Amino acid sequence: MFDQLSERLQSTLSEVRSRGKLSESDVDSAMREIRLALLEADVNFKVVKAFTKTLKERCLGEDVMSSLDPGQQVVKIVNEELASLMGGTGSELAMATSGPTVILMAGLQGSGKTTACAKLAQFFKKEGKDVALAACDVYRPAAVEQLVTMGGRAGAHVYERGTDADPVDIASWALAEAQSERRDVLIIDTAGRLHIDQDLMAELAKIRKQTRPHDVLLVVDAMTGQDAVGVAESFAEVAEFDGVVMTKLDGDARGGAALSVKAVTGKPILFASTGEKIEDFDKFHPDRMAQRILGMGDVLSLIEKAEQQVDEKEAEELQEKMRKDQFTLDDMLTQMKQVRKMGPLSGIIGMLPGMGAMKQLKNADVDEKELDRVEAIILSMTPRERANPGIINGSRRKRIANGSGTKVQNVNNLVKQFDQMRVLMKSMANGRMPTPQQMAQLAGGNQRAPRPKMRRR
Repeated sequence: MFDQLSERLQSTLSEVRSRGKLSESDVDSAMREIRLALLEADVNFKVVKAFTKTLKERCLGEDVMSSLDPGQQVVKIVNEELASLMGGTGSELAMATSGPTVILMAGLQGSGKTTACAKLAQFFKKEGKDVALAACDVYRPAAVEQLVTMGGRAGAHVYERGTDADPVDIASWALAEAQSERRDVLIIDTAGRLHIDQDLMAELAKIRKQTRPHDVLLVVDAMTGQDAVGVAESFAEVAEFDGVVMTKLDGDARGGAALSVKAVTGKPILFASTGEKIEDFDKFHPDRMAQRILGMGDVLSLIEKAEQQVDEKEAEELQEKMRKDQFTLDDMLTQMKQVRKMGPLSGIIGMLPGMGAMKQLKNADVDEKELDRVEAIILSMTPRERANPGIINGSRRKRIANGSGTKVQNVNNLVKQFDQMRVLMKSMANGRMPTPQQMAQLAGGNQRAPRPKMRRR
């Protein structure tokens, strides 16, 4: 979502860093570029004006102008202010000390609210909590069935009374059931509504009064841009929400909603949905997002994702295999499956520091279907071939291609890429980090690196 903004800001700050000393005109020029970048990203005009004013004041401060490395100081200030714009270091839900924590979910029709309810339930389940969902959206066709289905996938219990009961009564009944069954969390899914629909807004206020939730979360579609900010302001008058769940943050919108909503409403983004899968949902960290936008990566989030998927004992065994050069295609397949569980590969690459500056990696065509083909090719091999790819001759490659529904060229590319990966992994296991050129060559598939030009004597 932030790709275009990220490129503009990184380009501007790179120009600032290249100067040994900054003048006021240099700062003005940088502020103009940053202002244009934010406006193009559909950030609220008033927010942009206040943001760049604060930036300029800090960048013209004595600590920057007299610094030995003023460009780096400016980057530091932009990072801090960008994180502050989105909410600082992040906020937490108000969890109940006893009894179920009640979370009321509100949002417009089509914002992905019901899906967000199930994703939030899955988030709490991973933390070991007993979660229940209350189906109070009785107006949208199949909304109850959708919540039951997705709630089951999240491992949550769903309280529902069909579509004929009153939503306020369903919410009260669900809360009583959650209390008697000693649930840890109750998430109430309310009807998606238009902010001009006074009847539904009044119903939302009644449910809030009846259930007295610990948190009211507004689900906002990031694809709606600045309109999302107007929606948040309308809901604030009735629901008095505590935080925002931003959906479709993986879309191709320009990011204006995510950058504007905290500054306009004063309410932080607490969670973000970054994909279609129920697992593609996590806490929103403004400071980490700011670092990603500026090309600094997001190592903490990457580590957290890896810890959720990688077993420590298996990791030690794999490291020993890599050190002894015993890494096989079976190991490659296992690692590939674990990495895919962490989310889209393009997102993982974006978490690596410095990847924004490496255009070959950044622009690499990360096709998830290609990974499916790789898996099919490996599974079409015999155990002996997976353990020792060196024995795969022409006839074997043809058989593997036929068995996996691919071409011989695909098999050739995989074997070659595996050899490259094994060399890199052995180096890393022995404490030697691969060069950017090696990383780019591996990310770019089997494209050959350009040969250096030889001078004629």
